[in-house]
Formats: sequence, C-alpha cells, structure tokens
Amino acid sequence: MTANRLIIAFAVLAVAVALWLVATRPGGREAETPTSAPAAGAAEDHGGGSAAPVPEPPEQDPRFGTDPERYHLPERAVDTDDIPNIVLRADDRDDEPLPYYRIAPDTYMLYGNIAEVDRYNRGFNGNAGFVVTSEGVVVIDSLGTPKLGRRLIATIRQVTGAPIRYLILTHNHPDHSYGAVAFRQLGGVTVVAHEGTLDYLASEALERSVAYRRSFIPQDMEGFEPVVPDVLLGGAPRRAHLVIRLGGRTFEVWDVDHHHSYGDLVVHQVEDGVVWISDLAFNHRLTFMGDGSLQEALAGQEWLLERFKDARLMVPGHGSAQSPPFPMVRRTRDYMRALQDFMTRAVEEGLDLQDAVDRAEKDPRFDPWRGDRLFELNHRPNANFVYREVERALFED
Repeated sequence: MTANRLIIAFAVLAVAVALWLVATRPGGREAETPTSAPAAGAAEDHGGGSAAPVPEPPEQDPRFGTDPERYHLPERAVDTDDIPNIVLRADDRDDEPLPYYRIAPDTYMLYGNIAEVDRYNRGFNGNAGFVVTSEGVVVIDSLGTPKLGRRLIATIRQVTGAPIRYLILTHNHPDHSYGAVAFRQLGGVTVVAHEGTLDYLASEALERSVAYRRSFIPQDMEGFEPVVPDVLLGGAPRRAHLVIRLGGRTFEVWDVDHHHSYGDLVVHQVEDGVVWISDLAFNHRLTFMGDGSLQEALAGQEWLLERFKDARLMVPGHGSAQSPPFPMVRRTRDYMRALQDFMTRAVEEGLDLQDAVDRAEKDPRFDPWRGDRLFELNHRPNANFVYREVERALFED
C-alpha cells in the first residue's frame, strides 16, 4: 500500500471511530413493469462547504419530500413522466425486496423517489440497478443507507442466486453510496469508484452527512461504515476508463471528472447499449450543482451526447430512464448554460452575489424549469454556486 493510501486508510478509520461515537451517544415483471416486493434552504449537505454543527432532526417540508399518505409505483420506468411515491417504514425488514423494473435483457432498475431524503422515503431517493450475467452480478450504486443496501441485495436475490461480483459507485453522494457497507459485508464483491471518493471519505463532509441522516432515520443508518473502494479510477488521461468483462457482458466504466461530486463515473453496458449516466443529467427534477464544476458538467454532457449517440437507453441517477434522443441531457445542459449566461452578465455588470441570486430566483428565463421537482430547493443554491464559479474564472483570466 502506498503512503497516500495509508494516510487515507488512517483518515477513514478516524472518521469511522467518530461516526461510531456519534451513533452510540445516548439519547421483475417484463416490459419495464414494476415488481413489488427538509425545510427550504436546509437540504442535506452532500460534501461542500465548511464544517457545521450536527443538525437537529429536521422539520420535513412536504413540497420536497415523499407524500406519506399514498404509495404509487409507475407502470414503467422508461420514457415516462410518472413519478414514484414509495413510502418506507422504520420497521420494514432488511430482507424485504424493493420494487424493481426490467429495462433491458437481464438488466434491472430501481426507480427511486424524486425527493429530498426524509423520514418517509428513508433514503430511497435515487436510482440504482443491476445486471445479471452467467458469471455473476454487476451492481450500479448502492442506495442511501446500509438498510437500503441490504434490501437491494434482497431484491437481487429475488431475481438470481448468482454471486454479486462488482459494485460500481458512480459517485460519493449519500443517496448513491451509503448502502455500500452491505455489499462489503457480503464478501467477494469488488467495489469500483472514482479516486475522489478517497478525499470524501477523509473529509468532515462525510461525518456531517451521516450525522444528518442519523438524526431522523437512525434505524436505517445502523451499521454504517465508510467503504474504501478496491479499484479506483480517475486522474490523467482525461476520460480514462476501465473495462470489466463478466459472463459475456462488457462494462466500460468512464471517468467524467468531478462535475457533480468529488469524482464521477459513467457506466456503459456495451452489448445492450445501456448507459448509466448517474447525475450528469437529471430527469423530472432540477440538478444540484454545489459540489462539482460547471465547466466539467457542460463538457461531460457534450461528451455523453456524442460518445453514446447510438445508445439504446440512458439511466440517470434520478428520474426515469430515456431512449434517444435523450432530452433530459439537453434539458439539464440548457439550465446550466442559462445560469452561466445570467451570472456572467451579472458579474460583468458589477452586481454583487446577493443581488444576482435574488434576480435569478425571479427571472422568467428560468420558467421552463420552474415546474421541475426541487426547483425551489436547488435553484437558489445553484445560482450562488455558478456566480462564484463565473467570478473566479473572470478574475483568473
């Protein structure tokens, strides 16, 4: 192990001890048919920003969460505007499968709530998936709590008894990665992630985020531990990728830099033409930009549309999957471009940050996205983030 990896390992161990101390304080049917088995401005901290006190259990804002009064599964998870409302309970069993959809041969998607994490969705507010091959299973993302990770494993077991061979974490955000410990505990699962994950695991952001979730879904977070990946991807050369071959299937795992988090991956399921794009684009909800890079996101979206223009299906980290021409990618890109143009003009005209963000909040050019889920939660922080990026770039020039 290199010196850097040793340093990271000790840092992760320190974080794990701190998390333990916090925790111990007193206190599929065919054709894509489903198989059943916080206040505004106080969204979960995904990683950016300075250290902050551990929050109290939040008052959930119903505009951004899951409706506890109804349970709804869309008929399909591809090319649909129908949004799931999946209510989970603290006393649900760990071995109870979650709803899933067959979206391609031997390919299954879990279509999560399009909402902020709350006590009703219990962290099931993002997508995940798995592919069954003759030699084992490849899993893409692990969902948002250890309990959900265990339930994802139970879902896979409902489809196949084949061994789970790989878990690919597309990025470090909690809704995609906090279930990883369940796969680590299985044994025999190779965890693949971006090298930026190591920076996240050694950061204060991890401790804050775990404490936040434990403040209102403590049962679901029981057993959480940071998972150090077995295989890391990232750095030079740009758009580097690794290839996993398993049971006659080929999976290309691409580095798309840090457009949305500490480091992001895209997974190309080659023979089936399926691309798991994670949070490079969002469907049915507004993107969150505060952890990444505007320029890397825009470049990544152009690359995605060009590189995979012949793909049959793209699966986002949030929202339904889409067939060509993949309008969700262009819609996400157009929103980011609109913010970039707006804030570039604001900086050039000498508007201060507060004024620029206030104007962006009301400006009619953002009306096309105003009806998207989480617009009121994410648009203002996005505007703040883009202003700072534009200002920094202009001063550097």
